[in-house]
Parts: sequence; C-alpha cells; structure tokens
Amino acid sequence: MENTAIGFPPTTIAVFVALAVIALAIDLFTHKSDKPVTLTNAAVWSVFWVLISLAFAGYLYYAHGPSVASLFVTGYALEKVLSVDNLFVFMAIFAWFKVPDALRHRVLYWGIIGAIVFRLIFVAIGTGLLAFGPWVEVLFAVVVAWTAIMMLRSKEEDEEEDYSKHMAYRFAQKLFPVWPKLHGHNFFVSRKELEKEITKPQNKGMSLAAKGTLFATPLFLCVVVVEVSDILFAFDSVPAVIAVSREPLIVYSAMMFAILGLRTMYFVLEALKRYLVHLEKSVIALLFFIAGKLALNATDHLFGHGYEIDPNTSLIVVLVVLAIGVVASIMFPGKEEPSDVKNDTNA
Repeated sequence: MENTAIGFPPTTIAVFVALAVIALAIDLFTHKSDKPVTLTNAAVWSVFWVLISLAFAGYLYYAHGPSVASLFVTGYALEKVLSVDNLFVFMAIFAWFKVPDALRHRVLYWGIIGAIVFRLIFVAIGTGLLAFGPWVEVLFAVVVAWTAIMMLRSKEEDEEEDYSKHMAYRFAQKLFPVWPKLHGHNFFVSRKELEKEITKPQNKGMSLAAKGTLFATPLFLCVVVVEVSDILFAFDSVPAVIAVSREPLIVYSAMMFAILGLRTMYFVLEALKRYLVHLEKSVIALLFFIAGKLALNATDHLFGHGYEIDPNTSLIVVLVVLAIGVVASIMFPGKEEPSDVKNDTNA
C-alpha cells in the first residue's frame, strides 16, 4: 500500500478529516443559539467526543493494526491528562472578562478552532518552536496567580458593562481599534454601527478611534487570551505526545480529539460549580497550584534546579482538591440555591 508523505494512505487522512469536520459541524449547529450549556448537555457532548475519538481508534485498529491504534489511544489519553489544567485557566479567563454564561461556548469553540491550527504548526515544525516556552510560562504563571487572587477577592460575577479600564482593553487598543463594550455575541463591529451606538445616552462621553472600519469587542479579546493560554500549555503537551510517536498523523489526531473534548469537559465543571457551592474554592486553589507548577517547571528548564511537578502528580492533586470541594459542598451546602441553578434545570 502506498503511503502519503506523512506516512499514511489518503484514505486514513480522509477518515480523520471527515470525522473531525462532521463532528465539529454537528457541535456548532447544535449550539448555534446563545444559551448556557446545561450539565446534562455538557455530559452528553463529553461522551460524544470520547466516542468520536474511539471511532477513529477503531478505524486505525482495522486499517493499520493494534500497535498504531494503541499509539493513538496513548497519545490521546496523555493529551487529556496534560490538558486538565486548561479547564481551570478557562474558568479564570471567563471570570476575568466576566463573560456571560450564554456566550462561553462560542468563545471556547472558536478559541479551540484556533488551537487546532496552532497545534498543526507545532507538529509540522516539531519541538523547535517550543524553545521560547519557559520564559513565557513564567509570565503566564504570574497572570494565572493574579487571576486567582482576583477571583478570591471578587464575590460578584455580573456582566461587565464598560471594559475601558480592563487591562486587556488598554493593551489591545494600542494595537488595533477596540470597542469597550460587548456587542451581542459579535467579535467585531463596524464603525457604522458604533457611530449609532455612541449617540445613545448610556454611551455618553465615548468616542471612536480616528482610524479603523472594524472594531474588536471584548469577546474577541477573550478568545485571544483563551488561544494564548492553550498555546502556552502546548509547550508541555506537544513534546510529550511527540515522544509517544513520531508519526505526525497520530500525534496531531490524538491532540486534536483531546482538545475538542476538553471544551465540553469545561462545561461539565462549570455546571457542577453551580450545584456544588464550595467547588469554586477548589478551582481557586488549583489555579494557585497551576501557577506554581508552571513557574517551577519553566524555571527548571531555564536553570536546571531539578524540581518539577510531573503530570501524574498534577493529576492526583487536581482530583484530590476537586474531591475536597465536592465533599465540602455535600457536607456544608449553601443556605440558598443559586438562581442560575434553577434556570439550568429548566433549560
């Protein structure tokens, strides 16, 4: 059988692409309305993505034998474990931007589409592109820790009305035109529309940048930060999966199916947080842990001090801390049920 340049016949590539594209299209169509993702919905979609991954593993077993299928499943499981930290960072990012629940699926969907593209670049180039990772990870560790502190201080998660003082807005406006308010679920809004917006009483005193026909919204800035966070976590996961197999299609497909399922796992955690009143405290604790792990692992790469937290230890810490949050919520439930839980149940 003749192989392509990347080592697999065209049929295998076609099956991989077809499974991914069809599943993504179904996901996007099902969640096209801006509604919060319920616990039941998130759980069903988490199972859906696992089944899609297993279907591709089954095809590899049939077409190329058990060893190839085993490499894919190993890479997939490793990427899942290494991507657990992303779940809590996503939660921190949404808290930082105060993104409404109804818009979070849209942000993660397009953020992870971008991650798929960047992972392809990483796999194509190899680990050479990841050489700058440690320095960036140190900075990102500081950002994660700072966000955890903000979540610890803040008790309110109401929607942000004006982002003009937000750090991301102040930085982004120096690079391109940005509108300091959410505009529906849009990532961009035209100057023509905004010229009408600034005439409204609630926007009194606002002005538009002198140049630019298209303005980014805070929702787009949130997508960018989600994208950056995923790329930073790729500094650890990409080399680890490449170590399992040098075959690009196995590496890329394992990572892609893992991160696609990661999005629905986030919504399971987010929905559980509404029911389990002390789970958010566990999330905040884990953000501090993730920040420490990033800093420790990055400085080990830079200075070789010999101290780092391996993936197995990290997973154990995550599971234990989450379990403590769940048990605490059962033993010491809140006095009142949050209103969004009722809405979630009736959804």
